[in-house]
Amino acid sequence: MTKSIAAIAGVFFVATLGWMILGGTIDARTTTQDRELRAKVGQLWGSPLDQSAPAATLEVPRLVETQEQDKDGRTVVKHSTVIDHFPVPLVASDIKIDLHLDQRKKGLRWYATYRAEFTARYELQTPADHAGDLAVGFSFPSQNGQYDDFRFELDGTSMSVTRGGSGVSALLSHPAPLSRHVLVLHYVSQGLETFTYRFAEGIAEARDFQLVATTDFDDYDFPGNTMSPTQKTRTASGWELTWKYKSLVTGNGIGVAMPQKLDPGPMAARISFFAPVSLGFFFFLTFVIAILRGLRIHPMNYFFLAAAFFAFHLLLGYLVDHISIHQAFAVCSAVSIFLCVSYLRIVVGTRFAFLEFALAQLVYLVGFSYAFFFAGFTGLTVTIGAIVTLFLVMQFTAKIDWAEKFK
Repeated sequence: MTKSIAAIAGVFFVATLGWMILGGTIDARTTTQDRELRAKVGQLWGSPLDQSAPAATLEVPRLVETQEQDKDGRTVVKHSTVIDHFPVPLVASDIKIDLHLDQRKKGLRWYATYRAEFTARYELQTPADHAGDLAVGFSFPSQNGQYDDFRFELDGTSMSVTRGGSGVSALLSHPAPLSRHVLVLHYVSQGLETFTYRFAEGIAEARDFQLVATTDFDDYDFPGNTMSPTQKTRTASGWELTWKYKSLVTGNGIGVAMPQKLDPGPMAARISFFAPVSLGFFFFLTFVIAILRGLRIHPMNYFFLAAAFFAFHLLLGYLVDHISIHQAFAVCSAVSIFLCVSYLRIVVGTRFAFLEFALAQLVYLVGFSYAFFFAGFTGLTVTIGAIVTLFLVMQFTAKIDWAEKFK
């Protein structure tokens, strides 16, 4: 008995080593593909959009007098003009963002791509104690993005804008002090995973601010260093998220993270790394059933059972490249159970193969592996399964004379 247990432990160790290699291979393949495919998705569809509020300044010329010595030692007075920049605040902001999800699969990963329509109306107020030109600048959320139906209007007029490397700017000549001006912006673009709106770099003030984001999906989230909405309203196709502030001072932004589909590559890797736990429970229950039923199961039989378990994860790791992970999981489960049951039918008989052993494999291979599809409940599911198994084994083996069995 002791030698058999040692041999079974050896089989378990070899199988565990194989799963660690398989899981590492799938993980490395997924990581390598992700670096390459993410760049391609970014080129085709766009990168995460990080939109900043427009910035406005009042450019006030000032005459500067300087004195210099000429070559004869005489003092020469020179006059030059410098431009002083005074910030012009945004006294009101009304922003609407429509987000339409369009997830795409590349290799072993799903990418949360989306289409965004950005419409904003800002009010600016010039200072009372300065006179000059009003300069308004707007930076695009991504330098390699595409912006359709772009509009940049100041006081109802499409401005003649100066286009820079990452945005546009316009100049309004000599506005009156304390005058209000309306800036309207609009574009339609494409992005990846997150849309973020920032008031400014660092701490910023937002006055009379409202941003409404409309989604056509449910499972939204919020990126790091962003604020939760002040109001959420369910719509027919998704959600309407509202951020409304009268006077806010903050260093955080506003953002929406798109829902992520289940990534088949990382999921297959996690299931492979967890496989020794499933096999350990199966071997333990098989050993106990063999003792209770008086069955003779040789360590070589355990080796072939381990190989049938390994076939599940090996096939899953490569089948998810071609079909959905749920379909691949069903196919791999059927293949592995068929291998085990058809083999044990010959080793221990049809009744035990189709009842005890098939049920054990269904629970510890299929059930424990499928628990990974329920994020946040995997550990609890395995724990409950382990406790139930312990209870049943303790009840069934309470009257066994273990000293006689291990003699």
